[in-house]
Amino acid sequence: MQVDDALLSKLEKLSFLKVSDDKREEIISQLSEIVSFVDNLSALDTSGVDDKFAMSDAQTILREDTPACESQINDAILSHAPKSAEHFFIVPKIIE
Repeated sequence: MQVDDALLSKLEKLSFLKVSDDKREEIISQLSEIVSFVDNLSALDTSGVDDKFAMSDAQTILREDTPACESQINDAILSHAPKSAEHFFIVPKIIE
């Protein structure tokens, strides 16, 4: 995958972030490095690896799942949102 200015512009639109003009080349370079690293992972032969392979046999410690609502936490999180209403985030429609 080629990371270029057009792709960066699309990523900006999708993420609602703005990359300044003086940082664009640096960001494109960093994204290209990340993509090339991930492409290297696809070259690994995993045909002999069990689907349930894990580095440790330890199990995840479970906790009691009890619902709770901390309205102060909800309000604090929503205070940072660009748009919110009735305790929900308002986001633009992205599926066309």
